[in-house]
Amino acid sequence: MVVSLSMNFKVKSLLFLFFFLIVKAQCYCQDSSINDSLVHQMLSRIFYIQEHHEKDFPAGLIPSYRQYHHKKDVFKNDDNIFFTGLVVFTLRHLYTSLDKFSQSLCDTIFSHAAPLYARHRNRNGRFTFNFWQTDKPEIFPDGGLLNIFNKRQALPDDMDVTSIILLADDAADSTISQVHLLMQDYTGSQSKKARSTLPAYKNSRAYSTWFGKKMPIDFDFCVMTNILYLVNKNQLSYTSADSASLDFIVKVIENRDHINHASFVSPSYNRTPIILYHISRLMAQTKMPNLEKYRAQLVKDAISIYNRTNNFFDKILLSTSLMRWGIMPPNDSLIIVTTLEDFVEKNNFVFFIANMASVLSRPYNVLIGNTGIGKFNYYSPAYDYTLLIENIMVRKTMKQRNNK
Repeated sequence: MVVSLSMNFKVKSLLFLFFFLIVKAQCYCQDSSINDSLVHQMLSRIFYIQEHHEKDFPAGLIPSYRQYHHKKDVFKNDDNIFFTGLVVFTLRHLYTSLDKFSQSLCDTIFSHAAPLYARHRNRNGRFTFNFWQTDKPEIFPDGGLLNIFNKRQALPDDMDVTSIILLADDAADSTISQVHLLMQDYTGSQSKKARSTLPAYKNSRAYSTWFGKKMPIDFDFCVMTNILYLVNKNQLSYTSADSASLDFIVKVIENRDHINHASFVSPSYNRTPIILYHISRLMAQTKMPNLEKYRAQLVKDAISIYNRTNNFFDKILLSTSLMRWGIMPPNDSLIIVTTLEDFVEKNNFVFFIANMASVLSRPYNVLIGNTGIGKFNYYSPAYDYTLLIENIMVRKTMKQRNNK
C-alpha cells in the first residue's frame, strides 16, 4: 500500500493552488472530486510525515516541534503524544463522512499510531496519559539544562492528553468510566484553590489540568471542554466536578474572558480563535442549554475575529467553528502561490503553548509570563493538514444538509 500511495505523497503539482476551495462558500464543493482529491493528498501527506520523520521520533508518531520564545529561529523535535492523539481523534470523528480511499488511509494512520499510546501511559498501569513518554521521564526532550530535572520534576499525567488519547483510541466504556471516577480527585476544593487563574474563578471546584497531588490547581477552559466532550460522548452521569467545569466555561463566556483574558482562562491554548474552536466542538457534540443561550454571541465573536485576522489557520478554525454552529462562514479567498507542502509545513501557526509560568500564583505568573521565560510554542504540520481536512468535511456535510 505504501508503494501505491507514493504518487500522492508529493503534491508539487499543486502549484498556484486556489485555496478558496476551502474558505469561499460559492466556490467550495462545486466539484466534489476536487475536494476528494485534496483530502486524499493531505491524508497521504500526513501518513508520509508519520512514517518519514526524523530518526529521534519513534515510529508511528505524528511529529511536532518546539520553539522557545527567546530563540525563535531554533526548533527542537518534541516527541509528545499530544499531536498524534489530536490527529487520530479528529480523523476518527470524520471517518464516516470520508470516502473509502480516505478511510483506508485513516486506518493506516490509526494502526501505526496505536502502539505508541502505551509509551505514554501511567507507569502504575492506570489509563491516564502523559504528554511525554513515561518509561523514561523527560521534560522538554533535548531541552539542555531543563533535562537535569527529568526524574524529579517530570510532569504528572494530564487530563487533556488523557481525554484526547481515550477518544483517539476509541477506549472501552469501562475504561473511560474508570478514568472519569479517578478525575474526581483532581479538582479545585476548599483546601486547594486555583491561585493562577483570574479572581472570579479561583474558588471553582472544576477539573484541574493535572493528575498530580503535588501540582497546583490549574484551570484551562479548552481542557475542560475536552473532558466534557469525553463525558458527553460516552453519556456518563455528570458529577459535581463536571457541573463545576461547565459552570466555569459558562462564566468565562458570560464575563467575556475568552475575549479579554484568553491566556488566563486557557493558558495552554492561549488565544481566542482556539478557544472558540474548542467550545464549538463541544457544543456540536452535545446540545447543552447552559451554552446554547450564548450561541448567537459566540457566532458574533467568531465572525468579528474572522474579519480582523490575517492568519489563515485562525480563519480555518473560526470557519469550522461557525459551521458547527450552523453558520456559513463569510466569503473570503486566498490564493497560495506555492506548493501545498510549503504553505502548510512552513507557516507560523501555533495551536498549543507550554508556559512554565502559568501554574504560578498571581501575580508571579503574570510578571514572569510577560518576560517569555519558560514559554514554548508548538508546531505540527500533520495536525495543520488535519484541520484543513476537517474544514473541508464539515463544509461538505453542511452543504449536503442544506441541500436536502
